[in-house]
Amino acid sequence: MNSRQLHTFFLMLISIFLLVIQSSTFAQVDTFEFENNEQQSRFRQLSDELRCPMCQNTNLSGSTGGVAEDLRREIHRMILEGMSNEEIEQFMFERYGDFIFYRPRLRAETVLLWFGPIIFLILGGFVAYGIFRRANLIAKTAVVLNDEQEAKLNELVGK
Repeated sequence: MNSRQLHTFFLMLISIFLLVIQSSTFAQVDTFEFENNEQQSRFRQLSDELRCPMCQNTNLSGSTGGVAEDLRREIHRMILEGMSNEEIEQFMFERYGDFIFYRPRLRAETVLLWFGPIIFLILGGFVAYGIFRRANLIAKTAVVLNDEQEAKLNELVGK
């Protein structure tokens, strides 16, 4: 194989590789029909706010997983049946727990999740205050030596 043929071969290989990669980006898009725009906006809101239980940090609208597709179909069905957002969220909560929500509900089990950062920030402030206060007290109680005392200290230390 001469260099021209080799060059053509690599160009074809790269083209095929790019076509294969690009075809995987054409994921199937769910097309759901709604009776009105309000239902469609509710669907978008719910699928944006609910997390895919099988994916890493991806909402239902951004996931191509099979579970996410099933849950989007389920949300569509429940919206068409006239269920409220709260009823749909409760349905999802009963099956998947707090994990399904990006913003979990405030309950006894999630109090630390909601208020933990604030508590740790306040505790960190108290610790920093204590450290600075202690350093300030040490600096204030430091003994200042005159020249004679400093010379004697240097003599004792061996300087």
